[in-house]
Amino acid sequence: MKPINVIEVFEHQRLQVGDKGFKQSHLDALLKLNEYHDGNYFEPIAKGVKFNQYVGVIQVDGLIIEINPKADKDDDDKKWKGVLLNMLNACGKLKAQSSGAANVKRQNLNLLEVYFELYLTEVENLIRKGLIKQYRKQTQNTKALKGKLEFAGHIKNNVVHKERFYITHQVYDTNHILHQILLYALNIVDQFTKGTRLHDFTKRILVNFPKVTENKITSSQLNKLKLNRKTAVYQDALEIARLIILNYSPDISNGKERMLSLLFDMNQLWEVYILKQLQKACVDTEIKVSGQESKSFWGSNSLKPDVVLRNEGKIYILDTKWKRPKNNSASISDLRQMYAYCRFWDAEKALLLYPGSGGTTYKGYKTDDYSKQDNDIVSDMKHLCKVGMVDVFDSNGKNLNPDIGSDILRIIEIQI
Repeated sequence: MKPINVIEVFEHQRLQVGDKGFKQSHLDALLKLNEYHDGNYFEPIAKGVKFNQYVGVIQVDGLIIEINPKADKDDDDKKWKGVLLNMLNACGKLKAQSSGAANVKRQNLNLLEVYFELYLTEVENLIRKGLIKQYRKQTQNTKALKGKLEFAGHIKNNVVHKERFYITHQVYDTNHILHQILLYALNIVDQFTKGTRLHDFTKRILVNFPKVTENKITSSQLNKLKLNRKTAVYQDALEIARLIILNYSPDISNGKERMLSLLFDMNQLWEVYILKQLQKACVDTEIKVSGQESKSFWGSNSLKPDVVLRNEGKIYILDTKWKRPKNNSASISDLRQMYAYCRFWDAEKALLLYPGSGGTTYKGYKTDDYSKQDNDIVSDMKHLCKVGMVDVFDSNGKNLNPDIGSDILRIIEIQI
């Protein structure tokens, strides 16, 4: 087993062959991974890559690349380490009781280890409680006639063996699709935990796991999967198994190297994080918070603001942006987008929200065609927009800001 080398970088940084043990074989694998994901993860540069807004971890050929979020390139690097895990936890993508997530700083774990440990723990709990059985159809040659006799198969297989029957019958056991998915993910985890503290844990789970058919699980099988009341206990384990399976890339580089990547779009994660924090801040208030409301715009196109707030008959639009603008000034395309949101939602105020400190005051759009129709009475309506900044960290600069939801409401000027 090759020793694991860890490279830590931040979003939008560059990594070139020769840097910190980064080899040409690693670059080839990353470029192939990028092709599979429509070029979203990286930008190819001379003998290297420039990372985009995707953060997380990639493991390939004895190398782990940790891509950390960082809203501003001028910030201290140490300040942003651990932010991803905390945001994933706050967004419900990690359980707070995960020992890996809780001890990440002390044990210097990477994101893959956290998810691996969480997955193994979930499967272990299922085994301890007792794995469920399901009915399935099985076709085989037997010496007893039960179920349905398959005439074509019977004639083909039993011309000589007259004492046998080629039949299809129902079997009630643990060899079903749920366990096949869990086993497929366990085998992936086994490949990537060799030589780590989780290797013995993985082997123990595999020894205690029932014998099931080992099939390659496809995305279409995962998408078709439906749980019922009996199988609902499998939901958490299957969600992590899905994440592991869909991000596994066997033989991605010339049939030699296997890669596993867990990458998250910081734009989407920031949006979900802000929505969750606003919903938390508005509990037991009259303020209504919704995300991704949709209205038809043109043909099959639609408009979807990140967050819509309703309070005392007024509507407020909020659009989250992870990458800070230059000079705290919004781009013209963002302003046009907010203009459209205001018109379609009859919103009084719109906010472009970035991580950071500072911001601007509300400014009205220079147009005279705004109006609001109420009971067939058309009246002028003033629409305002501004750029706002909210601190991601608390006053100590070490942990996530616990009052970020309330801070946003103050920025958009809604009284709680």
